[in-house]
Amino acid sequence: MDSNPELLQSEYWARVKGRQGWRASRIPYGDSGREIFLGDSALVLERSLGPVNFAYCGHGFPLSPAGEAAEPSRLQRTAVELLLGGRKTLSRGSLFLRWDVPWSQLFWTPPRELPIRPSPVRVQPPDTVIIDLRPDPETILSRMKSKTRYNIRLAEKRGVLVERAEPEELDSWYAMYRETALRDRISIHSFAYYRSIFSTADRMDAPESPDIALYLARHESDLLAGIVVSRWRGRATYLYGASSSVKRNLMANHLLQWRAMVDARAGGCTDYDLFGIPPAAEDETHPMHGLYRFKTGFGGTIIHRPGCFDIDRFGLAPLLFHGAERLRQWYHHSWRKRRR
Repeated sequence: MDSNPELLQSEYWARVKGRQGWRASRIPYGDSGREIFLGDSALVLERSLGPVNFAYCGHGFPLSPAGEAAEPSRLQRTAVELLLGGRKTLSRGSLFLRWDVPWSQLFWTPPRELPIRPSPVRVQPPDTVIIDLRPDPETILSRMKSKTRYNIRLAEKRGVLVERAEPEELDSWYAMYRETALRDRISIHSFAYYRSIFSTADRMDAPESPDIALYLARHESDLLAGIVVSRWRGRATYLYGASSSVKRNLMANHLLQWRAMVDARAGGCTDYDLFGIPPAAEDETHPMHGLYRFKTGFGGTIIHRPGCFDIDRFGLAPLLFHGAERLRQWYHHSWRKRRR
């Protein structure tokens, strides 16, 4: 069985994205990569956008213990060489291969002669917080900021109830998620996409299927908040979160995350990924600064990754495509938000 712990590299994720029109293939590591990267291959997803195709490798080539001891230049060169070789399996019209690097910046050196350039857009958040779940719960709590511990206990004291809900309640969560998206000016997928997150896992055999959990927080008759969390090969990841505008003073979101951490630990997970923070605490003007304070309040280790890079993107067509990407990003993150 492939030992890759990255959910975005799993057969499960290939099937989820396959429902959206992505085609999956794998790049074998071979002898050159098997020593320093976890797993045996890298999952690549390819999609057509009009007359052109592009490919994406999400968090491919996670480091093994031997990889973490290797020179950063060797890690980067080996991964890029494998990606370049894997391009032969892509469609003839594929413009480039985009790679989201799973390593910390500590293992990254600026590319020089390699045909790799920074992408103009982000796909996965490069900065995150990882909570160590190996200590006992009291120790985990003690490592949190005092305000976070206070808010968890406040929610419990005020009678907020958190339960792991059945997937049938996903429609109630999604209605709240749409409310969250309007309030916070973020883009979300259709309901069918989030339903496929659960149904795809249900249809797979146990060894290859992650545990996808929906947690809902209620107070009396009010639904206050809900989160979606995956558990896969010892790692729990907070994927999506929604919250109502009512009773926000009850701090339901803090209790939700704590319950998910406790359950993940009981289920054998050793870490909990809060999945996405702004790159710096000092930037109080950043639209996600409040989210930074919320997530870092749980303690843990802050990880800064290099982000997305495009492999072998030369010629006029890729440049035009990237210009269209920048325009789309400006529309969703600037113009559309101002209109709202």
